[in-house]
Amino acid sequence: MPHNDRDLKSRPDPDALLALAEQGRRGKLTVFLGAAPGVGKTFAMLTRARRLKEEGGDIVIGLVETHGRGETAALLEGLEVLPRRQVLHNGRTLHEFDLDAALARRPRVILVDELAHTNFGESRHPKRYQDIEELVDAGIDVWTALNIQHLESLSDVVAQIAGVPVRERVPDTVLNRADDVLLVDLPPAELIERLKEGKVYLPDSAKRAADRFFRLGNLTALRELALRRTADRVDDQMVDYLRQNAIEGPWGAAERLLVCIGPDALSEKVVRTASRLASGLNADWLVVSVERADGEAESSGAMRQLDETFRLAEQLGAETRRIIGNDFVEEILKLARREHATQIVIGTRRHYFPLRLFRRSLPDALAARAAGIAIHLVTDGSAPAVKPAARRRSTLPEGWGRGVAIAAGTAVAATALGLLIEQVVVLQNISLLFLLAVLVSATYAGYVAAIAAALISVLAYNFCFIEPVGTFTVAEPHEVFALFVFLAAAMLAGGLASRVREQAKTARRRAAATQALYDFSRKLSGTANAEDVLWAAVTQIHATLRRNAALLLPEDGDVRLMAAWPPDTELGLTDTMAGRWAFEKKEAAGNGTGTLPNSPFQFRPLMSPHGVVGVFGFLQEDKPLEINEERALAAIL
Repeated sequence: MPHNDRDLKSRPDPDALLALAEQGRRGKLTVFLGAAPGVGKTFAMLTRARRLKEEGGDIVIGLVETHGRGETAALLEGLEVLPRRQVLHNGRTLHEFDLDAALARRPRVILVDELAHTNFGESRHPKRYQDIEELVDAGIDVWTALNIQHLESLSDVVAQIAGVPVRERVPDTVLNRADDVLLVDLPPAELIERLKEGKVYLPDSAKRAADRFFRLGNLTALRELALRRTADRVDDQMVDYLRQNAIEGPWGAAERLLVCIGPDALSEKVVRTASRLASGLNADWLVVSVERADGEAESSGAMRQLDETFRLAEQLGAETRRIIGNDFVEEILKLARREHATQIVIGTRRHYFPLRLFRRSLPDALAARAAGIAIHLVTDGSAPAVKPAARRRSTLPEGWGRGVAIAAGTAVAATALGLLIEQVVVLQNISLLFLLAVLVSATYAGYVAAIAAALISVLAYNFCFIEPVGTFTVAEPHEVFALFVFLAAAMLAGGLASRVREQAKTARRRAAATQALYDFSRKLSGTANAEDVLWAAVTQIHATLRRNAALLLPEDGDVRLMAAWPPDTELGLTDTMAGRWAFEKKEAAGNGTGTLPNSPFQFRPLMSPHGVVGVFGFLQEDKPLEINEERALAAIL
């Protein structure tokens, strides 16, 4: 049966439905999250476990650490406890969680305390959260406990707050995949009082903890982190529900920003303003640019400016996306509703009066149609107003001189051919030759050539074929009408032909980029170790850029050349210094930069969530990469 647009819009998100189906086959993970030890996470877990046991539920204690707390140990009475596995480590016998025993017992619910624990001995998994993932994959519901400082993304923040490094860490994805996150909270003053009463640690440990970690400022900051992270997880669950049930539009429980940028200098200010706004609101933000589907691309300089703005947004913590469409307002609003954005951030400039009469700006168009979504405008007070004439000069396409020359040539050729044909036979539709000239100009030189060819063809047709011949006057009124019809038809046909040409060029560029990435992915699928990946990367980059490529990785406190193509590529002292600078300062160095520009190579740091993992260099020699080469390089890296 046919579907209308409304039916398509009301369909749930396929990815969200797949995630929901996957959850149905797995067990459920419940995380009791606390700001610090002693807030009562294990106590809350055991209290809930006893209540479930009294209701007849199948629940087992896989491992619980009481840390000598009598009130917590008392809750274990009457609950089934799995025996622990004995492990010999550094001459000591330790008692670890027995994963195989838990899988063999296969209860409906199992408690496994201390999610961030590192396993000792010959365990199947190095970390306890991996044991828990195996239990969940086996269809067993797991309850576990975690302190906020053990999250990977917050470990450096906690170390700065508390002055104590966090050694045991858990990837944020573990908490993100949890089905339920229960916050166990306790005011800092009350937690400090419990520590003094010996209800958190044994006396010797309690004194050290009070001096180093359990201070009012530290606990307050950790409490804020725990509250914020729990709120973020609840908001993620809400968004999952909206997508699974095809509920579109902004959801006001938490702020989400959609930031619109373009290939102009104002976009950098828009990104920085949005970053401050997102930080103040503790909101996620997505930076997006709309590219025309008709192939009307911007100049190389403008696209390079856009790529730099995208890199800045990624450095500031934003997600970036490029979308394709001719109706900018529709595409932006469609994405905003799909991502449940509550605010759209966009730049705007002051325009002169005539422009406002004939064309509505993009921010105005968004404001008129963005029902329920706030529009945040970023202005550039330092930039002068854009005059219409200045805009026309600035938007004149590159290579217009060549286009006009081709237009003149095709029009002259059509005129000569028409005069030659008239010597043999009289044709009533000689104007078709000039229409052909317009199409040829549009196909080979674009829209500017098509317009020029149409105008020149009208003049030539009038001068050579309309009575009185040899003048630009028209004797018959119907010939005037015919000229205007021909001009309109020629410009329309030329516009369509030039658009097809641009679309074909765009398709070829995208096909080449896609083929390059496909070749690279095929090479990666056949690699067996990290060294093969390095060589696959440098060979693919060399084939794409047609330039010497080199990869440097850290070793013994310095960076060393690990792979290069061609294999005989050598780095001099200046090149090595530039690579070292890129690694240490996390910024580009070498040719084309302000640091060691005498090097023929340009070096760029390879960034990951954990910092710089290496440096990539390519031979530039004062020949900057084109915009498509920049994009291909970024995709491969």
